[in-house]
Amino acid sequence: MNPNQPSRPAADLRSLLDSWRSEKQAAALYRILATTETDEAKRSLFAKLGDEAEAQAQTWERELRDHGVPVPAAPGISGRVQLAGALVRWLGVRRSLPMLAALKVRGLSAYRSAPPGHPMPTTVGPEGGRHRGADSGGSLRAAVFGVNDGLVSNLSLILGVAGAAPEPKTLLLAGIAGLLAGAFSMAAGEYISMRSQRELFEYQIGLEREELALYPQQEAAELALIYQARGVPPDEARLLANRLLENPRHALDTLAREELGLNPDELGSPWKAAGASLVAFGMGGIIPLAPLLLGATTLAVPLAAGLGLLGLFAVGAALSLFTGRGAARSGLRMVLIGGGAALTTFLIGKWLGVSLS
Repeated sequence: MNPNQPSRPAADLRSLLDSWRSEKQAAALYRILATTETDEAKRSLFAKLGDEAEAQAQTWERELRDHGVPVPAAPGISGRVQLAGALVRWLGVRRSLPMLAALKVRGLSAYRSAPPGHPMPTTVGPEGGRHRGADSGGSLRAAVFGVNDGLVSNLSLILGVAGAAPEPKTLLLAGIAGLLAGAFSMAAGEYISMRSQRELFEYQIGLEREELALYPQQEAAELALIYQARGVPPDEARLLANRLLENPRHALDTLAREELGLNPDELGSPWKAAGASLVAFGMGGIIPLAPLLLGATTLAVPLAAGLGLLGLFAVGAALSLFTGRGAARSGLRMVLIGGGAALTTFLIGKWLGVSLS
């Protein structure tokens, strides 16, 4: 320990060590982003952010060593960063923005540029549906949740039937029926939800279009008040609002974003939402069904349960990219919750099988 270095409490040193680890992981993730991004400007941005994170980590490392704290020479990349990197390489950086935002990656505003005539920050229209977020990347989270729905639903169904009638043919029929019924039910529900929401948004934008045609000055005054509430000086806000409303198309687009919080270009497609929901549910539902489809007999139930638990762990680990929790902890929690639901269904099925016989 450096005798000239002021002593720090042990809790501060532990926090400093955590900060050092965090910066090292951030540097590793930025390097992955820099090698994956195809745009030269954005690649350079991530490379510089990675260098900044590495420099900060070195600062914490020097201070830790000055206090006599042993620091690993080369810490391994965490499971969360490895999983995030794999998804980024597979999906690309732009499609991974919601996940990267949850990981507190900086520089993502480079992917969000306001359209012409929109100097103020704009919001992105909601996407609707059971599991969709309020940002354009909500479909990624929706896919993870859809896989989880199919996995838990069909695993519980197969084990519930197995408790009452463990014959392989019966289980196969129940699993296929559950997969098809659940997937098409989810798709239909997603379509109706998305269709209704889109019609509502289109109605609201239509009203805004009529008001703009009938009362342009009042609309300009409302827009100026919104800008003033954001800190723009009154005269500048009025000038900006009047300038934006000179172009009717840009004016409607601006009013929809600023007054309604909608992006007219991203109201969402009901068919795409339904298709994505069907595929995601099917991907999850086929996991516990796979042993039966492959002809397993005596080991069908244990294999279905084992694959289901592995799938639940993988889903939980994937969700950790959005929640900020550790991948292992999130995966185990999903195993406990989903596995508990499946076990409960199995016990109920067994009880019903005994009582009915």
